[in-house]
Amino acid sequence: MHNSTMSTLVIEHLEASELPQDWADRLRAKPGQTVTVRIETEPERAASEPAPAFATDDPAFGIWRDREDLADIDGYLRKLRTPRYGRDGSRKSR
Repeated sequence: MHNSTMSTLVIEHLEASELPQDWADRLRAKPGQTVTVRIETEPERAASEPAPAFATDDPAFGIWRDREDLADIDGYLRKLRTPRYGRDGSRKSR
């Protein structure tokens, strides 16, 4: 049986400089900027309970996983995001 109570800690108006450095880096927070931190405990799962199922059973999730042309995701996105037109308005060739 799950314990449905959750403990929550909310710290408002915390200066980003007081955050652990890796958190501030991930937030791209400026040193004088203030943030709100919310920390929640998760309900404990009994050892006898099975691990939660995959996040979704939607058949569309992962639909492109076997596409060979998408093996290099970073390269694909870089090409996709490259402007089609130059600054002078001329069409760039791909």
